[in-house]
Amino acid sequence: MPPSPAACAPASRHLRLWWRRRGRAGAVAATFAAALVAAALLLSLSYFASLVPLSPNASPALVGLTLLRRAEEKGALCLDGSAPGYHLQRGSGGGSRSWLIHLEGGGWCRNLKSCASRQKSILGSSHYMERQVEFAGMLSDDEDQNPDFHNWNKVKIRYCDGASFSGNVKDELQNGTKFFFRGQRIWEAVMDELLLKGLRHAKQAFLTGCSAGGLATYIHCDGFRALLPKESRVKCLADGGFFLDVEDISKQRTLRAFYSDVVRLQDLKRKFLGCSSSMDPGQCFFPREVVKDIRTPVFVLNPAYDAWQVQHVLAPEASDPQHSWQDCRLDISKCSPDQLEILQGFREELHDAMREIKQKKDWGIFINSCFIHCQTLSSLTWHSPSSPRVNNKTMAEAVGDWFFDRREVKELDCEYPCNPTCHNLVFSKPFKG
Repeated sequence: MPPSPAACAPASRHLRLWWRRRGRAGAVAATFAAALVAAALLLSLSYFASLVPLSPNASPALVGLTLLRRAEEKGALCLDGSAPGYHLQRGSGGGSRSWLIHLEGGGWCRNLKSCASRQKSILGSSHYMERQVEFAGMLSDDEDQNPDFHNWNKVKIRYCDGASFSGNVKDELQNGTKFFFRGQRIWEAVMDELLLKGLRHAKQAFLTGCSAGGLATYIHCDGFRALLPKESRVKCLADGGFFLDVEDISKQRTLRAFYSDVVRLQDLKRKFLGCSSSMDPGQCFFPREVVKDIRTPVFVLNPAYDAWQVQHVLAPEASDPQHSWQDCRLDISKCSPDQLEILQGFREELHDAMREIKQKKDWGIFINSCFIHCQTLSSLTWHSPSSPRVNNKTMAEAVGDWFFDRREVKELDCEYPCNPTCHNLVFSKPFKG
């Protein structure tokens, strides 16, 4: 769920991020819609991180874009009606029958106006997608960076439907304009194509995703398992995808309201049959509800202080008319004691939402105390000498141990600012002009 630098260029004029190693702490709808555009920049973390190679020979591989065949015939189309795409890097040697599938993220669109904006970007049209992307972190083919999965077949599926690969609306015309809400069909059609390319013979397969793609991973995990041989080892991993249904600092449930619009727009309620009819439609879209019915083992990888959620769910700009949270939202080391107390409460909300998951012996958990978002596609955060660690394990080591059943993995970090290995994001103030 990261966009390319080209996709992030407009946002980067207003919001700049860089890595900073920390040892110690030192109108809602319109605002939130704009925040989701900023999410595309934040989700480009893996790109910026991958610009810093670990060694002269560790530059990320460039992998070409493949457009889905007969997309129009299958009705599997991006928001603008263009063919969806994916990037496939073939495995080798002992990994030739192992597959790692990654679902890209990049927020959601809640109404026709915001979806129309996405139609003119990589998040809604393959016409704007780069023809090559870098594979780094858990997609890397470098054994030092990616010891357990480096020689696997690896696929990055591009995200262009606006609803975490979930919509399936037959009608194309919406208020006189064509919109294709076909995320479910994109998922099915790309899977069919990959099965023909060897996925159906996989001895082991791993479905992963970041942010909105992490949410999609929860949604499609069991369906992915059903596509593959019963004797295959199949698991899933969601990175930065455990979004919380919490009140913001003004006591509004900003993300629930947003999700409710997404669910109604793309007619998703019927997809979540286990969701109570008495619940708000948006509640059905939260991982806390989705995971209740998952039978396939899942690894939950999340920062306790998810930078995207802090900025757009816990303390969105519309909830802070006095701008008292501005510095804290940009740099966690600048949070006041009272703000840190609220952030610690947010961390507790995450732990509470995962209470049942902690009891599942075959599920994995890695929750670090960092101010960041997605972490698996970055060469710095996935597995490097300076990677964040919990109980002296990098996330690559923890995920590998769990996937191959080397040990049970439930890595739960202490409260910020206890972990000196964190890479915490620091943002500049938005440009006013």
